Amino acid sequence: MLKLKNFSALPPESVDKDEIKDRTDSICKQIADEQEKLFARSEQCILIVLQGMDAAGKSSTVRDVFKYVNPMGIHTASFKKPTDLEFAHDFLWRVHQHAPKKGMISIFDRSHYEDILIQRVHNWIDDQRVTQRIKHINNFEQLLEEENNTKILKFYLHISKEEQAEELMERKEEPDKYWKHNDNDWKEREHWDEYMNAYETVFNQCSPEIPWTIVPANKSWYKRFVVAETLLKAMQEMNLSFPEKHF
Repeated sequence: MLKLKNFSALPPESVDKDEIKDRTDSICKQIADEQEKLFARSEQCILIVLQGMDAAGKSSTVRDVFKYVNPMGIHTASFKKPTDLEFAHDFLWRVHQHAPKKGMISIFDRSHYEDILIQRVHNWIDDQRVTQRIKHINNFEQLLEEENNTKILKFYLHISKEEQAEELMERKEEPDKYWKHNDNDWKEREHWDEYMNAYETVFNQCSPEIPWTIVPANKSWYKRFVVAETLLKAMQEMNLSFPEKHF
């Protein structure tokens, strides 16, 4: 059984920061090259799921890993509290609309997993409903992979509770981060242990064919490296290529 306490939120002591930053930049350029092939052939697609506690760096990861990618080939979606219209449908309705079409990379900043995280932590749904929803999510992801040639990569940005406190304080103290401040982030932080338990349930009950990558997230430079390296490896395994001459 996966336990988050067994995973460090820090980079390995053996890695060199400057070397990793150089490697990451090179990897990001290679991602852009692979994305061009993906877009040109339009036979496969990629879904990237980013989850993590508040201030784990989900949006900055998107910005940094995809800085060289043609924005025409990227679609991002962020899932917050459902609207009345979304509440009136099944919980996957709002998510399915943002699944990638062939040739595209879709990035979820938070995702369909919110409906078995925050709702479970606050006891808005019971354990039976959680189990049902995990089953539906597993089926949904398998549908995307099997029916639409979608490669799904799921990343949990693993930030420590201490580091999160520092990041949240920066949002209150640094002018260029004021806009990120949300009092509710501090309220949710009070449920840290419950969130860790909820995440562990997700990790241990998700489809083994579509596993999670636990990303040490206390240091942004290493977080970006892990996400970028994992993505590039997956893209290379997809054997992407430009279409052949057709005239």
